[in-house]
Amino acid sequence: MSAERVRASGARQDPAWLRRTLIAATLLVVGVLIVLPVVSVFVEAFRNGAGAYWQHLFADPDTRDAILLTLTVVPIALALNVVFGVAAAWAIARFRFRGRTLLTALIDLPFAVSPVVAGLMFVLLFGLQGYFGGFLQRDGYAVMPYLTSALVVVVLGASYAFLRPSSPKLRRGLWAWPRTTVLGGGVILFAGSVLAQRALGIWPSGATLKIIFATPGLVLATAFVTAPFVARELIPVMEAVGPDEELAAVSLGASGLQMFWHVTLPNVKWGLVYGVILCGARAMGEFGAVYVVSGHIAGQTDTMPLRIEKLFQEYDAPGAFAVASLLTLVAIATLLVKSRLARELPQGGHR
Repeated sequence: MSAERVRASGARQDPAWLRRTLIAATLLVVGVLIVLPVVSVFVEAFRNGAGAYWQHLFADPDTRDAILLTLTVVPIALALNVVFGVAAAWAIARFRFRGRTLLTALIDLPFAVSPVVAGLMFVLLFGLQGYFGGFLQRDGYAVMPYLTSALVVVVLGASYAFLRPSSPKLRRGLWAWPRTTVLGGGVILFAGSVLAQRALGIWPSGATLKIIFATPGLVLATAFVTAPFVARELIPVMEAVGPDEELAAVSLGASGLQMFWHVTLPNVKWGLVYGVILCGARAMGEFGAVYVVSGHIAGQTDTMPLRIEKLFQEYDAPGAFAVASLLTLVAIATLLVKSRLARELPQGGHR
């Protein structure tokens, strides 16, 4: 007898009262813990009508600034996590190296660490009394020429490595330069960029670079809490796909970028989209880590979850529920897209 028939016969042998009891219990739990709170959020948000709802969202400048700040922080954190997730998944799925297990465990660390602890960690690092905060508060922008120059060199170096043809026969002009020449060019570019920024006075002299109680701290905290989502979705997908198609593309002379764009990305696109959706939804609702690093400055560092908490403490329940309804709509939209993707995925799950 096949496994399907065994399961079907087992299901038919279950007593009807047991099936009905389990279904009723499930519906009761879902209704009480999920459906009822979601419905109550919208009921309370629209209690005074659509006009009052709109006023609570966009007439209050602090609420409006909280929405705009959230729409600024979340895309930046999401972009950082996409780059990190793709790089980490590629390294773990395609290479075997010492410390690979430790790297995998570190990627999962934000799942185990309380968001409040993560926020405290950034305060200890970048706060006024932190390891780096003293320097940044004293003359923070002095480090910016070096950071921006290093970023330019890294981006151009990565682009060069990806665009360079894998076959030596296809390398012409710039691609035929030896590695020592490329490294020397990178050093010259770094030094020239630093000198140019200092000569032009792009960054203010003697000004502080504020991270904690400012937007950069919110981005760092949000990116840390949501870091595992994209990587954790891509690692099993890339391991299941395997490197055969990528090796075939490289053997035919494809560059790193061509291989990634035409081979790797089509194979993992659904896992990437799924990770982006989960990461974005989690970032929108982050409270603990952002609460610690924000300083609760109304109109400046309050995100939507922080604004909800502040409105509720001020006994402005309609305003709090109005903002909460936006986050609830994001959660519902995420659920719908997630369900649609689950139906779109083939049986293999990675195409």
